[in-house]
Amino acid sequence: MATQAPSFDLNKTVRELAVEIPHATRVFEKFGIDYCCGGAQPFSAACQKAAISVEEVALALQNSQTAVTTPETHVNWNQKPLTELIEYIVDKHHTFTRLEITRLGKLIDKVYAVHGENHPELRQVADLFTNLAQELTGHLMKEEQVLFPYLTRLERAVEHQGVLPLSCFGTVANPIRMMEYEHDQAGTVLRELRSVTNNYTPPADACFSYNTLYSALEAFETDLHQHIHLENNLVHPRAKALEEAYFAKA
Repeated sequence: MATQAPSFDLNKTVRELAVEIPHATRVFEKFGIDYCCGGAQPFSAACQKAAISVEEVALALQNSQTAVTTPETHVNWNQKPLTELIEYIVDKHHTFTRLEITRLGKLIDKVYAVHGENHPELRQVADLFTNLAQELTGHLMKEEQVLFPYLTRLERAVEHQGVLPLSCFGTVANPIRMMEYEHDQAGTVLRELRSVTNNYTPPADACFSYNTLYSALEAFETDLHQHIHLENNLVHPRAKALEEAYFAKA
């Protein structure tokens, strides 16, 4: 029996498919396809880079469309106000990131103290995560104190034809460029962590805390991928469009 053709355009970029298809990010996560920092690459090129056939990923995407979807598992954020999406990112992803930075930092120290002599790669894990935590802490603060408040005012000004206060950074493209650069840097560290930990595979002599650490690091990676996807692929394009709309009416 012939395979049913997918209901989506495989000539699109990974970013476009991630935005359009419910659960697509879960599929991309499963196959190791970069949908956040590398979202601008064509779908076929992303599959080739991940050494997975286009047909296999396309089938998984097709099947994902029939999965049971609830408000908790998928929200079409393009149909929600930008301010609501920003609040969701801060409440869910920023909060999770901060809590896990604290928890994982302590857990890494604990595991290294016990297993560091036999597993020197844990020193690399500690150094990489410390640097990532420091960068993310400053990154989240800049978003919450500078970029996101401006976007909230921008959306309000467009909706109510109000006046937008002058920003300290000129066009919104400037802070967005910096945020995406920092996202790329975080993505690089995540890939290094995955490599150093052998895809978060605990060694044979791993204790409960060691296993917990690797599982938590992988969950941290997954959440950060989703976090960056929402900002790079949804918040930033919408912010630029809003700014264009505002100045077009000015």
